Amino acid sequence: MNPKQDIRAIFAKAVERVDPRTMITQNMALEENTLLIHCNATTIKEDLTSYDRIFVLGIGKASSKMGRAIEDILGKRITAGKAVTKYGHSEKLDIITVTEAGHPIPDENSVRGAGELYELAHTADEHTLIINLVSGGGSALFCLPAEGVSLQDKQDMTRILLECGANIKEINCIRKHISLVKGGHFARVSYPARMINIILSDVIGDRLDTIASGITVADDTTFAQAQGIIDKYHIHDRVPASISALIRAGCAGKVPDTPKLGDRAFANISNILLGNNAAACRAARDYGASLGYNACFLTSSLSGEASQIARVFTAMAKDIDQSVSDLKRPALIVAGGETTVTIRGSGKGGRNQEMALAFLIELMEDYNDFTGIHFLSGGTDGNDGPTDAAGAVVSLDTIKCIAETGIRPSVYLDNNDSYHFFEKTGGLVITGPTNTNVCDIQLLIVE
Repeated sequence: MNPKQDIRAIFAKAVERVDPRTMITQNMALEENTLLIHCNATTIKEDLTSYDRIFVLGIGKASSKMGRAIEDILGKRITAGKAVTKYGHSEKLDIITVTEAGHPIPDENSVRGAGELYELAHTADEHTLIINLVSGGGSALFCLPAEGVSLQDKQDMTRILLECGANIKEINCIRKHISLVKGGHFARVSYPARMINIILSDVIGDRLDTIASGITVADDTTFAQAQGIIDKYHIHDRVPASISALIRAGCAGKVPDTPKLGDRAFANISNILLGNNAAACRAARDYGASLGYNACFLTSSLSGEASQIARVFTAMAKDIDQSVSDLKRPALIVAGGETTVTIRGSGKGGRNQEMALAFLIELMEDYNDFTGIHFLSGGTDGNDGPTDAAGAVVSLDTIKCIAETGIRPSVYLDNNDSYHFFEKTGGLVITGPTNTNVCDIQLLIVE
C-alpha cells in the first residue's frame, strides 16, 4: 500500500472504466445484418437492410473515440460520418470526418462543424439510420446560433455565464434558447430519419435534456426561465443586445419555444445512456478496495462552489483521522459530480485545482497532522478549466514544499490561481486528453 501512488492509480482506473471505445464495443455488436445494442436496461435490434444509408454523427469530447468504435463495428456499411470535438481530442478515423473546435467557448470551427453535421442530418429521410454519438462538451462544440445572434454574442454570453457562477443546467437553459440545434431542435432537423443516440453523460443526474444541451430530447425549459437566470445573477447590463432581444421576444410569445414532449420530431428516436460518473466512481471504489482500503462511494452528485465543497472533504478527513467516523483507516472516500467557481481573480486554474487548494487551506488552518491525508480532484476528460492539467493532488509533500518555499496558498486561492500554486508544489495531475468525459472525480485517502 502506497497512498501517494495509489491515489493517482485509482483516478486512472476510474477514467479507464469509462473509456468510450471499450464501452461501445462491449454493448454493441453486428450479427449479419442486425445491429444489436444492449446497454443497461435498453435492448435494440436494428435490421440494417431496412435502410438505404447509415450516417454516423459525433458531438463532444469523446466523439472521436466513440466514432472509432462504431467504425470497428460497422465498417464500410457507414455511408458518411461527421464529428466535432475539442482541440487535441481527435484521432484519425477511416470514414468519419472530424472537426476540432473550441471549448468551453465556441469558436468559428464550432459553427463550421455544427453546420456540416446539420447539413448531413438534413439530407436524411425515412430510409436513413443515424447513429449519433453524444458526449460532454457538446454544448460549446456544436454551435449554431439562432437567427440574429452572432458567434461573438454567443461567446460573450458563455463567458458571462461561466464567470458569474451559473451551474451547468442554467448555462444550458440559455444555450438552448439561442440555438438552432440545442433543446431538441436537432431532432427536428433529422426527422423523419431513424436516430439512435449513444450518450456519455457529463452532467449530474444524467438528465438527457441537459447533456450537450439536449439536442435530440424534448426540452421543458422556457424563455421565461432563461430570463430568470439573467435576473438571478444580475447580468442584464452584460448580456449582448441580440440575446436580450431574442429572450424577451420568446417570453412575449413572438418566437417559438424549444420542442416539447409529444412533438413528432421525437417519434423515431432512441436515447441510450452509455456511461456516467457513477460508473467511474464505482470503479475507483472497487480498485481502492482491491488495494486494501476501506472504500466508500459517497455520491456522484456533488455540486456548488468548489471551495465550499472542499470543506466537506476536510471535515471527513479529520473525522476519519481522529477515529470519529464509522469508516476506519486506511480509508478511501470516492465522490463525483461537477462544481463551479465564481471567478474573482485574474489567475489560472480550474474547479478541481481550486477545490484541492481550498481543501489544503481549510485543513492547514486548524489541523496540524497532515501526515496520512491525501486528496485528489480531477476531471475525467483530462482538462480542468483552461489548463493542461486534469486536476491536482494534495499530500504531505505539498505541506513540505510550502514550508521550504514560503509561498502562501491563500494568496493563490484569492486570485483563482490554483494552477500556478500546484505547478510550484508539484501537485498537478496531468493525464493529457482522455477522450472521455463523465464530470469530475474526488478521492480522499486517510492512512
